Amino acid sequence: QVQLVESGGGLMQAGGSLRLSCAASVRTFSIYHMGWFRQAPGKEREFVAAISGSDSTTYYADSVKGRFTISRDNAKKTVYLQMNSLKPEDTAVYYCAARWSGSDYYRSGAYNYWGQGTQVTVSS
Repeated sequence: QVQLVESGGGLMQAGGSLRLSCAASVRTFSIYHMGWFRQAPGKEREFVAAISGSDSTTYYADSVKGRFTISRDNAKKTVYLQMNSLKPEDTAVYYCAARWSGSDYYRSGAYNYWGQGTQVTVSS
């Protein structure tokens, strides 16, 4: 069983930055591939970024590429999402997720464990 706890959300003006953290309660964190998803009101949950457990290969949605950076610290069992140049359309609940499989990093159904989410609100 893996427990994930996100933190770092909040209210930010457009153009600002936030860093989200996701702490995992698991014996061996490095074997899990990690992802960030987000869900805005009235919209489906969408892929934001992912990082592999083996070699920390990263993947990004086109909408955040160049602005967001995902990283992980296996010693701290934590994954991060650095969000720069925030836009109002980034407003959503952000979820951290973990999966065993290395494929389908963009698909929410591929993830085995989810955090409770943290709200990010970007004002114009």
